[in-house]
Amino acid sequence: MSDTKWLNESEMAAWMAYVAATHLLERRVEDQLKADSGLTHAQYEILAKLSQQPGGQLRMTELANRLIVSKSGLTYQIGQLERRGLVTRAACPSDERGVLAVLTEEGMRCLERTAPGHVAVVRAFLIDRLTPEEVETMRQIMTKAAAAMKAAPAGPLRAHRPGKSPG
Repeated sequence: MSDTKWLNESEMAAWMAYVAATHLLERRVEDQLKADSGLTHAQYEILAKLSQQPGGQLRMTELANRLIVSKSGLTYQIGQLERRGLVTRAACPSDERGVLAVLTEEGMRCLERTAPGHVAVVRAFLIDRLTPEEVETMRQIMTKAAAAMKAAPAGPLRAHRPGKSPG
């Protein structure tokens, strides 16, 4: 007999609605970013995170952590943005092994041109469809889910298998 706690009808409906909405919204965001600037969503998020930092710069390791991406994935995206002149890499003055990702003036101009369309998509297909109370509930739910995932050990979650003890 399995110890799996299957989703009930209501939970399954909520899960499927979440999956559909996130995939559809991500597609809309990607389409808008490609049309406005040729950026991917990942690249846009890099520019946005850097723009929020003093001097438009952040250590690559810290940037990867804030974006919740692998270091190798970030390195690839930074390379793509460097080729377009939107970011540069620089040595970290406080740590000779550290590398900074630095937003260029052209990167900031690209972000400023692209951000209004990005926000319009997020508003049109999500935020403006909710009441302020629903937005707050969504924030609470997503914050709780993100905290649980950040606190869990890395790697796949192992389902309990019949006949085996958990752990």
